[in-house]
Amino acid sequence: MNLPMQAQFVVIGGGIIGCSTAYHLARDHKADVILLEQNKLTSGSTWHAAGLVGQLRSSASITQVLKYSVELYKNLDKETGLETGWKMTGCLRLATNQDRWTEYKRLATTAQSFGMEMHLISPTEVKKMWPLMDVNDLVGASWLPTDGQASPSDITQSLAKGARMHGAKIIEGCRVEGFDMKDGRVTAVRTNLGVIACETVINCGGQWARQIGAMAGVSVPLQPVKHQYIITEKVDGLAADAATLRDPDRRTYFKEEVGGLVFGGYEPNPIPWTQGDVPGNFEFQLFEDDWDHFEQHMTQALARVPALEKTGIKKMINGPESFTPDGNFILGATPELKNFYVGAGFNAFGIASGGGAGWVLAEWAAKGEAPMDLWVVDIRRFSDLHKDRQWTSDRTLEAYGKHYTIGFPHEEYQSGRPRIVSPLYERLKQRNACFGSKLGWERPNWFAPQGVEPKDIYSMGRQNWFSAVGEEHKAVRERVGVFDQSSFAKYDLRGRDAAEALSWIMANRVPQVGKLAYTQMLNSRGGIECDLTVARPAEDHFYIVTGTGFRTHDFAWISDHIWPGLDARLTDITEQWGTLSVMGPQARAVIQKVADQDFSHAAFPFGAAREVKIAGHKTIALRVTYVGELGWELHISIAAIGEVFDALMKAGAPDGIVPAGYRAIESLRLEKGYRAWGSDITPNDTPFHAGLGWAVKLKSNQPFLGRDACEAVSSKPLVKMLAGFTTAREDIVLVGRETILRDGKFAGYLASGGYGYTVGLPIGYGYVRNAEGVSEDYVRSGTYELVVAKDIVKAKVHLEPLYDPTNAKVKS
Repeated sequence: MNLPMQAQFVVIGGGIIGCSTAYHLARDHKADVILLEQNKLTSGSTWHAAGLVGQLRSSASITQVLKYSVELYKNLDKETGLETGWKMTGCLRLATNQDRWTEYKRLATTAQSFGMEMHLISPTEVKKMWPLMDVNDLVGASWLPTDGQASPSDITQSLAKGARMHGAKIIEGCRVEGFDMKDGRVTAVRTNLGVIACETVINCGGQWARQIGAMAGVSVPLQPVKHQYIITEKVDGLAADAATLRDPDRRTYFKEEVGGLVFGGYEPNPIPWTQGDVPGNFEFQLFEDDWDHFEQHMTQALARVPALEKTGIKKMINGPESFTPDGNFILGATPELKNFYVGAGFNAFGIASGGGAGWVLAEWAAKGEAPMDLWVVDIRRFSDLHKDRQWTSDRTLEAYGKHYTIGFPHEEYQSGRPRIVSPLYERLKQRNACFGSKLGWERPNWFAPQGVEPKDIYSMGRQNWFSAVGEEHKAVRERVGVFDQSSFAKYDLRGRDAAEALSWIMANRVPQVGKLAYTQMLNSRGGIECDLTVARPAEDHFYIVTGTGFRTHDFAWISDHIWPGLDARLTDITEQWGTLSVMGPQARAVIQKVADQDFSHAAFPFGAAREVKIAGHKTIALRVTYVGELGWELHISIAAIGEVFDALMKAGAPDGIVPAGYRAIESLRLEKGYRAWGSDITPNDTPFHAGLGWAVKLKSNQPFLGRDACEAVSSKPLVKMLAGFTTAREDIVLVGRETILRDGKFAGYLASGGYGYTVGLPIGYGYVRNAEGVSEDYVRSGTYELVVAKDIVKAKVHLEPLYDPTNAKVKS
C-alpha cells in the first residue's frame, strides 16, 4: 500500500493498544485512520506477552475499561472471523498471611461495589479447583470467575482486521522520523516512506513511545524492564481449563498453555533495559535467558506446584515490557501539544487493558475530552520531574517490585527522595516530621512525639501515626496549627481578557478585585475536571491555587480552554511562592502579632484576598479554609518562608501553636465535609450530585463550559447524591470503596474514608445512587450499613457537616 498523503488520525504503533485504538476510531467514529508500524504488527512486546486478563482494579473507571476488554475479546471473532484465544478460566489469587487476607476481603468488597463477582474460598476449595497445588501455607484465596487469558498476537491481528474492515489503513515497515508542528499542534508526521499531513496523532509506540514523544517535545515517562517467564512441557494432571493463578506472596503467576504451564513473576530486584533510545530494529527479539535472575521465581513456583520438578521446560521468554513510575498505564491528551495523544506504559497488563484502553483513547481523541474519570492513568498526572530518566527509572523499578506486594493504605514510595523540598524541610525534620512525597515534593504527613521515630509502620488496621495525628487535629480544633503547603500548584493569569477567559472556564462567578472564589471547572458533561481557588489581586491579574498532584492537569485544562485571540497569559509560578496555612481558633491572634494590617473579621472577611506584610515580607493572604476552622493561607516568596515560619511559631507559642501535617488535614476536612478531587469529586460527577450546586452560576446568564449539562442535571431528579457516613463501631478502618447498603440493598460505595478525631468516629463519603431518583428525603429516610472488608457494619448517613465551628456542633 502506498503511503497516503493525509489522514484525520495517525496512530503510531502496531501492538495491541495501537490496533485497538485504530479499530475503535474506525468502528465507532467512522474516522479516516492510518496506523503506522515500523516493523510488523505485534513485533514489539505484544507478541511475547503472557496474556493474563484480570479486571478488578481500585478505580471504578479502570475496572470498567478492563471489563470492556473482556466483552470485546469474547465477541470479536464473530465480527472478524479471527479467533482471539480468549478463555474465561477464572483467576485464583492466593493468600498466605492475614494482611493479604484482609486485602482480599477489602478487594471482595470493592468487587461488590463495582458490580463484579468475586468469592473468598478456603484452602480445601482451592485444592479441589487446582489439585496440583500445595495449599499447606494458604489462609485462603480469592476467586474471580470472569477473569481469564487470551492470545496477545491473535487478539491484535483480529483487531487489525476489524480496523481494516471499518476502513482504517495499516502500513507496516513505516518508521516515524519526526513531526511538523505549528502553533502548538502537529501538522504532519514524517516517516521513512514519506510525509502524512494529519489532524491528530496518537502515540501507541510501546517501548518506543518515549522516544516518539521526544521527537515532538512530549514527555512519556516509562522505562523498559526485562521480564521473564517460562513455558513448560505438558504437565501431567493439569486440566485444560485450569484457572489462571496469581501467588503474590511468592511473587509468581501461572496459566495453562497447551497442556503445560506458563509461569513467571515480579521480583524485588528487576533489571532495567536501556534508559536511552530503544533500537528501531528490535523486532520479534528477546534477551538472553537469565537463569540466575529467574531462580527466585523458579524456587517459589516449585514450592507451589511440586509437579514442576518432573516437568520439562520448552523455553524461557525474556523480553522487555514498558513500566511506569506509579504502576499505572499512560493515556490521554498531552500537555505539550493540543492534538497529540498517548497510549503506552501498560506495566505488563496491556493485554487485559488493550480492548478497553483503545476504546477510551479513541473516544478521547475523537471528542477532545476523556469519556469518563481516567485520572489515575492520565498522562497529565506527571510533571517536569518525570523528564529525568534516572529518577523515572529508579521509581519505575520500585513500582515494578511492588507489583505483587500487599497494598497497604497510605504507603509511600522511597526511591528518588528527597527530590523537591521547601525551605522548611530541615526545620520540620528537626521537629520530628514524617514526610510523604507528592509529585516530587517532600511534605510533612505527621509529626512524631518526642522520643518516637518519625517513620510509618504499615498495617491493614490503624497505623502507628493514628494517635499523633489525633493530637495535631485537636490542636487545630482548639488552638492553632501551621501547615507547610508550599507544594501547592500556583499559576498567574494576566491580561486584559483574563476575566473573560476565566468566566468561560469557571463554573462559579469570577471574583471581584480583592476577593477569591472557590470554583470547579467542568467538562462538557458537567463533570468536575478541576477544583481550585481563584484570587484576584488586580483587575487584569488572577492568582490560582490548586492541589500539588494536579499541577500539570489543571494548568493544561485552563490553557486549553482559553479562547484563541484573548489576551490572557497563564504562567506556572509554583516554585516562586511558599505557602503557610495558619488554621484554628487562635489563627487571627497569632497572625495579627506579625502582620502590618488589620486581620479582624470586619477588615478581612471570609473570601478576601489581600497583599500584606507578614514579619516584614510581602504576602498574599487568602481568607479560606480546608479544615473547617478560622484561618488564612499565607503565600510568601519562597526565599522568605523560613523567616515567616519562625516568626509565626514564636508569636504563637503562648497560644499553643503546633506544626501539623497532611494526615491531620485529611481528618479535619472529613469532619467538615469538604470534597477532595480525585475521590469525592471527579470528571464523572457534576457539582449538583456532589452538593456543590451553590458554586455554579446557573442563575446568571453567563455562558460557561458545562452549562448545558448542568442545566439538564439540575432540572430533573438526581440519580446520585454525595453523603457522609459514620459507623457505629469506632474501631472500623475506612479507606474508600466500601459498599453502601440502604435498607439492605446496594446503594453505592464510599469514595473516601478516614477518621474524625473530634467526633470520635470513622467517616466516609460516597454517592447514594438510585436510577429512579435521589432526594435529600430519600437519603435521610433509609437505614444504612457499610460493607467493610466483607463485614456488615451499621452506619448513619449525614448530609450536613459532622463538625461546625460556628456553634461547636458535633454530630455522631
